Amino acid sequence: MAGHLIEIFKDERLVEKVKRRLPHLFQLAELESSRAGKIGMQVGSAREGVIVALLIYKFGEANVDTEIPIIEPEVDARLFGEPVSIKTITSKGFGGVKLIWTVDAQKAEEFRESYYPHCDILLVQINWNDLGGFY
Repeated sequence: MAGHLIEIFKDERLVEKVKRRLPHLFQLAELESSRAGKIGMQVGSAREGVIVALLIYKFGEANVDTEIPIIEPEVDARLFGEPVSIKTITSKGFGGVKLIWTVDAQKAEEFRESYYPHCDILLVQINWNDLGGFY
């Protein structure tokens, strides 16, 4: 599966477009997800939509399935039938990527201790005052 995803990083023209446009698109996602100066947690879904649009742009709509049930753990899209997880994080010197959404601390700890990724992950690190990354 990673063979298809690696094409994103090997396509020099696409890499340049991502470098130019992704920060602006993520800034728009933050503006759309803000109220009273605070960014809401729905920003993750908005950013995910930007990355899905990138996948569709690169690989075509017929090869990117976004009809994934909301309760599907980990999987945000399917690329050529293979599951892909999309994670975005804003770096401010702390925090991390959420592995599971729960308020049950014991359940979260159990999940963290037994977690093993079951699909490829696209990770975007956003750092507004420095370099971020797309992995």
